[in-house]
Amino acid sequence: MSASASSPDTQSPKVGKAEKSEPVVSRRKSPNQRRYEEVRSREYLLPSEVDAMMKAIKKHGGRHAHRDATLLLLLYRHGLRVGEVAGLRWEQVDFTAATLHVNRLKNGSPAVHPLYGDELRALRKLQKDYPNTPFIFMSSRKSPLAPDSIRGIVEQAGKLADLPFPVHAHMLRHACGYYLAREKTDTRTIQGYLGHKNIQHTVRYTQLSPEPYKGLWKKA
Repeated sequence: MSASASSPDTQSPKVGKAEKSEPVVSRRKSPNQRRYEEVRSREYLLPSEVDAMMKAIKKHGGRHAHRDATLLLLLYRHGLRVGEVAGLRWEQVDFTAATLHVNRLKNGSPAVHPLYGDELRALRKLQKDYPNTPFIFMSSRKSPLAPDSIRGIVEQAGKLADLPFPVHAHMLRHACGYYLAREKTDTRTIQGYLGHKNIQHTVRYTQLSPEPYKGLWKKA
């Protein structure tokens, strides 16, 4: 028997089954990809912090300061995700009825939210600044603001406001939920306002509300 002949105990490799070594790719983690507690102690913003971010943008935000401050306002006031605010169109705004039709991502429930005076004034000015555009938030190239651009605007606002932790855009949605919970808003109402399909996603806000614990200790 020749040396080239295979022995009964030798298994020849199967065609198409050869294993390929996967290249190891080293990727730098952003602060938002690390464990949250490593970069900040909470995942929501206080109303005073949101106000500080909007004031900082208006003061130091450059040529798009009004657009960016309005972006922050709507993200916070309506608990919008980045993709939701990026897709906002003028046809969703009813200036006469003072309402905003909110379409939700992640199979969320759409809703019609009231618009308040500061929002209406900001939106009217924004429409004059960026006329004849279908989308509310436009870039200098006359195209809708990209999600990454929106994230960058929010992060920059946090830096300009000198907040002691890195900020990301979804913290404004959480800030909305926590604010409503602190105002003793009914959980079902918060669920509908934020477009949650599952109320368990809403309970996280009411669980961190201090209201149930008020009065446990008498004032000194």
